[in-house]
Amino acid sequence: MKILVCNVGSTSLKYRLFDLSSGEETLSEGKMERVGTQAGTWMHKDAGMKETKQTLPIPDYATGIRLMQEALLASALESMEALDCVAFKVVHAKGVTGVQLLDEAVLSAMAAFNTVAPSHNPPYIAAIRQFQQALPHTPMIGSFETGFHATMPPKAYLYSVPIALHKEHAIRRYGFHGASHEYVATRTAELMGRSDFKLISCHLGGSGSLCAIVNGKSLDTNLGFSLQCGIMHNNRCGDIDPYIPIYLMKDFGYTLAQIETMLNKESGLLGMSGVSNDLRDVEAAAETGNEDAKNAVDSYCYQIQKQIGSYAAAMGGVDAISFAGGIGENSALVRRMALEGLSFMGVSIDLAKNETAKPDCELTGEESRARVFVIATNEEIVVARKAKAYLLGRR
Repeated sequence: MKILVCNVGSTSLKYRLFDLSSGEETLSEGKMERVGTQAGTWMHKDAGMKETKQTLPIPDYATGIRLMQEALLASALESMEALDCVAFKVVHAKGVTGVQLLDEAVLSAMAAFNTVAPSHNPPYIAAIRQFQQALPHTPMIGSFETGFHATMPPKAYLYSVPIALHKEHAIRRYGFHGASHEYVATRTAELMGRSDFKLISCHLGGSGSLCAIVNGKSLDTNLGFSLQCGIMHNNRCGDIDPYIPIYLMKDFGYTLAQIETMLNKESGLLGMSGVSNDLRDVEAAAETGNEDAKNAVDSYCYQIQKQIGSYAAAMGGVDAISFAGGIGENSALVRRMALEGLSFMGVSIDLAKNETAKPDCELTGEESRARVFVIATNEEIVVARKAKAYLLGRR
């Protein structure tokens, strides 16, 4: 069974072609960045071959899809009809979650939440429609990021607003990064040799979230109705006092559009540091004495630390903490600062191992009761597995 998994960003397209017939073989994979420009970059790799990289115009997703098809047909596929489906890690939809055939009803449900996920839903919907045009006979299957968090209890997902808003407008905590948290839970269980444990999964990247997981099930997570809350992100603010926008609008004349742009594109690490939305740049600026950059790094790690403590309390303890995502995997500084001071709850790391950490390794300190891991998350394989199960269920 050949499944093409596509991960669509506002200016990027990542893809991976799996053969799940008898195992989980990756036949091809690639990533396009700066989609929508004349200076796009494209990295592509076939199984057993070296990665190629080139700079070229990728003015729209249609061009990106065409280039991807040509690359796949040159090596991995005899024809595009050989695909059993194209699977997507879709983000959010009103009244829809789990694994779905991406028909008009589901795309309409996604469009109904465009305001809630402005950086994710519109580009995804546009890309899916272009895939449908390019591959009209191939099923398009979506695995919603909210699906993993369907096990949260009402005490975790309800907001303290009039209950009518929940019942009439579907306002509640949904949670995201479900494929990553699910993979982290599964991989951590493999490394621990057990499945009955309390885990805090820290998916830290340009967008980040933490999840309290008990015996493989999501108990709570810090992303909510939208992806705007939780810890700070690369350029999204995360949790702030909801009266800040009201104050700025009523007393200083800020418009709704200005507020939306500020919170969604000009805040987070970028806004606090005034340097960059890339943590590596912010860390480097902090090391040179930039006080704003230092405060941004300190605040980011402090927010993660507080959330870890909160979830340990919610679960009645913690057996493991796993770091994943671009920052979680690569920033020894963030891992160290986020776990500093948590020895009172039985958490410590081996500082030497932390500095040289590789994917799927353990950093647990000698006196630590909780085990600490770095996990190379693989959202694509989770989406591919779910798509396979969906297709088999239809037969």
